[in-house]
Amino acid sequence: MIVRTLDAQRDPFRPKEDEEEILEPEFHYLSAFGTLLYLAQCTRPNISFAVNLLGRYNNAPKCRQWNGVIGIFRYLKGTTDLGLFYTHESPNVATLYGSRIDFCLVGYTDAGHLSDPHRARS
Repeated sequence: MIVRTLDAQRDPFRPKEDEEEILEPEFHYLSAFGTLLYLAQCTRPNISFAVNLLGRYNNAPKCRQWNGVIGIFRYLKGTTDLGLFYTHESPNVATLYGSRIDFCLVGYTDAGHLSDPHRARS
């Protein structure tokens, strides 16, 4: 996953350095980002923060952002049992892996004010 840090040299979202080059078209960065955006909006909201950070660099992605995309895909491959499952049954009962379960939607939030350490915004 993508991790923010207060150390400017280790932050993967620091400003572009002079020796960095923009990715070539054969990397298909926008196609991979579109796939991640679909997953973040429909079935995997746990990756939405990282995907939104990568979306800031769609105009001129660099190798750092491509490594972030690859890292999210590796995370998704390792957590295939997580996600939102939509069923056609009654809204209070779902069947998951052959067993009926009662469910309700529970949401949590983290109000971390160091999400953007360079501008100190939430």
